[in-house]
Amino acid sequence: MKTVRKHSYGMALCVTIGAGMALATPVAAQDSFYAGKTVTVVVGFSAGGGYDQYARTFGRYVGSHIPGKPNVIVQNMPGAGSLTAVRYLDGPAVKDGSIIVAFNPGVITDSLTNPEKIKLKFTDVSWLGSITRDVRVCYAWNSAPTKSMKELLDGKEFIMGATGLNTSNYVNGAVLRNLFALKIKQITGFPGSNEIRLAIERGELYGDCGSWSSIPDDWIKSKRVVPFVSFTTRRLPEMPKDLPFIGDFAKTEEQKEVLNIVIAAGELGRPYIVSKQVPADRVAVLRKAFEATMKDQAFLAEASKQGLPVDPATGDEAQKILSRIYGAKPEYVAKAKAVMK
Repeated sequence: MKTVRKHSYGMALCVTIGAGMALATPVAAQDSFYAGKTVTVVVGFSAGGGYDQYARTFGRYVGSHIPGKPNVIVQNMPGAGSLTAVRYLDGPAVKDGSIIVAFNPGVITDSLTNPEKIKLKFTDVSWLGSITRDVRVCYAWNSAPTKSMKELLDGKEFIMGATGLNTSNYVNGAVLRNLFALKIKQITGFPGSNEIRLAIERGELYGDCGSWSSIPDDWIKSKRVVPFVSFTTRRLPEMPKDLPFIGDFAKTEEQKEVLNIVIAAGELGRPYIVSKQVPADRVAVLRKAFEATMKDQAFLAEASKQGLPVDPATGDEAQKILSRIYGAKPEYVAKAKAVMK
């Protein structure tokens, strides 16, 4: 019996040590992989806009939460409303977990309503998460000829810009134009929101639709812009208390259902993804680093100082939102497609 117990103990010890080594190996492997490497955060827009600002702030902190503490740089890759950057992941980008893409969630809606054009589904990428859920508003320059929903409903024109046909601000404008029959003129082809803002200041555009956090603080504090409608029910303390929600103008069940489809992606306001071809253990490492960064007090302090709200969604939460988007009824998707034109 003693012999058996000694043998059992020895076996148990071997199993325990073996299990510990098995658990330690992936961690050690990731330490050795990322040590001395460079991780690139590719932003689908030009420098100076909200997506770029978030990415550069994120990039300054995420590296310290990745085993091996790699160097992190930010690269701008504007084009097709950030779709160029997304396609880069499964194109020439390396698939080893060193390339992360930040993009506009408006292309998610476009992938649902125009699958023949986009030719990808966002369930076919690996999600790290989103830094913040979007709080979107449409606003006018204070000297613009049109700066209220009442004026729009009365038939006045509003001119705005967009980086592409699949971006969130284009979607917002298309909803106003096609779902509510308002006179919205959209000029596309801007590299990023920074160029759109310059055109607004020059009087070439009346205003824009975008994230509240991407509106320059001095514009808000000096009342140089007039918010006139919100595309999210969520409100921030500094937003006008009487700002109407676009859903309040929906009069039919069809309008409500179509609106739900086209604005749902706004819940993924500042999303970060990697290629589906990245090994699962590295995706897990990057997800953990993303979530740790969202709790990093230094990161939160810098984001607050820059006026960048942080209201994160995890990779799992993002995938649940995607399931809801892609689970929409076909008849309403067809209506949403017509709205997006």
